Amino acid sequence: MAVLPGFLSSNGIDVCVINAENSTHGLGCSEKICADLKTAGADVITLGNHAFSNYEFESKIDKIDYVVKPSNVSKSWPGNDIVTVEKNGQKIAVINLLGQVNMQPVGNNPFEAADELIERINGMGIKSILVDFHSETTSEKCALGYYLAGRVSAVVGTHTHVQTSDCRVLDGGTGYITDAGMTGAVDSVLGMDIGISIKRLKDKLPARYEPAQGPAMINGVIADIDIDGKCTSIRRFTEYE
Repeated sequence: MAVLPGFLSSNGIDVCVINAENSTHGLGCSEKICADLKTAGADVITLGNHAFSNYEFESKIDKIDYVVKPSNVSKSWPGNDIVTVEKNGQKIAVINLLGQVNMQPVGNNPFEAADELIERINGMGIKSILVDFHSETTSEKCALGYYLAGRVSAVVGTHTHVQTSDCRVLDGGTGYITDAGMTGAVDSVLGMDIGISIKRLKDKLPARYEPAQGPAMINGVIADIDIDGKCTSIRRFTEYE
């Protein structure tokens, strides 16, 4: 969080969207973490399949108007389906969808959910739409990117923690990346302690995951969105602590 304010300022970032589903000691989210991220410069916080792994957050999320939850899981999930932000006279809507392949819990059809949400956002007169697609498989992320090309400003994949190199603008002005990467310790296994991860994978012995310690990095993308909601450029970045 110490690096974020300076990074936003030096890169001229107008709107900052952060996926924080693993921000509470490596699993789940919390009201305090959301407040801290907001203070550091986050405008919108998205989530994922571990949205309520910190059980307390389930009773807190309805009070936080800048957090958007995966909208295609269960109608019982509390929270916002759409979060909007206005900066410099331009409004942007952010939605969060969960994949349906090899995910727990399994999301309902994200393609149909996207259609419904985009129709609602278009009805608000908002042209700029960002989709955080929290999904396990690269194929499902890629397919949704092409499905939404020309209808949203950007489709940014999250969940698999490793930043991909396929950042590009699709036909119709939709920015895309399969996975934006993670924020966490550089020397880690997806942000988790290396020794514990090896024990679980090599020795097949139970061990509680713990976040790795040490110098950290921020992965993400920077997209330029014009007044008509079209992405004119998108690039990935890695910022080291």
